[in-house]
Amino acid sequence: MAFSSHIFLFYFLPVLLALYHMLPARWLAARNVLLLVAGYVFYAWIDPRLTLLLFGLTVVNYALSRLLAGSSTRRVRLLTTAGAIALDLVVLGIFKYTAFLGESLNSLLRFAGRDTLPILRIVLPVGISFYTFKVISYVVDVYRGRSPAARSLLDFACYVSFFPQLLSGPIQRFGTIDAKGEIVPTFADQLRTRWRTPNTFSHGVALFMLGFAKKILLADGVAQVADAVFAAASPGTLDAWFGALAYSFQLYFDFSAYSEMAIGIGLMFGFDCPRNFDAPYRADSFGGFWRRWHITLSGWLRDYLYIPLGGNRAGTGRTYINLMIVFLLCGLWHGAGWTFIVWGAWHGAWLVVERLLGRRPFYAFLPSPVRVLVTFLLITVGWVIFRAPDLAEAGRMLAIMFVPQSAQGGSTLLSAVIYTRGHLIVMALCAVLVSQPLQGCDWTGRLHWAKVPVLIVLFALALMTMFAQSFRSFLYFQF
Repeated sequence: MAFSSHIFLFYFLPVLLALYHMLPARWLAARNVLLLVAGYVFYAWIDPRLTLLLFGLTVVNYALSRLLAGSSTRRVRLLTTAGAIALDLVVLGIFKYTAFLGESLNSLLRFAGRDTLPILRIVLPVGISFYTFKVISYVVDVYRGRSPAARSLLDFACYVSFFPQLLSGPIQRFGTIDAKGEIVPTFADQLRTRWRTPNTFSHGVALFMLGFAKKILLADGVAQVADAVFAAASPGTLDAWFGALAYSFQLYFDFSAYSEMAIGIGLMFGFDCPRNFDAPYRADSFGGFWRRWHITLSGWLRDYLYIPLGGNRAGTGRTYINLMIVFLLCGLWHGAGWTFIVWGAWHGAWLVVERLLGRRPFYAFLPSPVRVLVTFLLITVGWVIFRAPDLAEAGRMLAIMFVPQSAQGGSTLLSAVIYTRGHLIVMALCAVLVSQPLQGCDWTGRLHWAKVPVLIVLFALALMTMFAQSFRSFLYFQF
């Protein structure tokens, strides 16, 4: 069930909000039970069988965390933590990487002239990458003493299945500070004490409306351009760049819209969720980009992978190796395919180059606006690899982008599709918005009365557009 679907907008969310706020504020346990049921209904709407996996991971990790919290023996604590992490990663690996590993093995067998093996294809549970990372962070934080163990299975199950974050994050910690190091109420605290004011609720509604408008009007608008260009047999260089830029805009506005809608829904129920984006396309380096893009994932990779590997404490060479390992795995986390691994290597390599140059890009001598533009274009090149179905297609698109050529076969039809007045306006609007310092969550700092009619108009326009076009799911659901 997507946030932008009719079922969610007109039935699920309004009914749940009504039931939730009908319960007295002092009945927090009852409200938590309602949220737990809502999370499982929300997930079961996709496929009821998926709830068995979610429930199984929840129960096992809760039981292991209680064993961990109740033991003072270092060996037992270490083995329990390692066992929980191994179990979570095995489950993730089976569901997400079985087919990829089988295809890679068959490629080697074909190269060696051997018979290939049958491939077991398993349906990927939506959101598994996100809630697996949530339970791993919880177990590790309990082991480190940075988070209390959940007081009850109800508390932990609410945390894992909290429906605004279930499918695509933000990846919130159970009992620690958020990914940017800002002191905010933890999820564990908010399960016990939640303060709801009309101002908080209105901010949540405003952020949800803004995210919905971004998704429908901007992300889905430029998606038509990206899809047409990437599906074209022989686009020209200008077309390829136009499509690549469209995909950069689509991915950002789609994912940031989901995050803002999730944060907004959380506020409606009294939960403070961590921010996930901070104008990432205004970064003037790859390091700056990853401090602004998917902030909760960046923080997770830093705290649970990069630092345990040694971070930058084990010497210069080891730092570079650690960066590459982290971003290769970051790519693999996004998807089971070589394009994702190469995309991770692209980012890792540029971060290594910046480290070599004293945490600065090689184009640091350029004026700030030019550095931002160069960084954005390099990020866009990476998105082409990320978007392509395979490395051959990625190579073809990049060759078209960097070796000037005109479109062939069907170029008139492609131009008629992508260079319409509406698409040009949306692309220009996206370019203006990503270049501005104030975006998204900044609307909620103070909900001035003048913003209300703007939000209402945008939301109404998005609703009309949604009814007039085919449904597009959020991009990060596939990861």
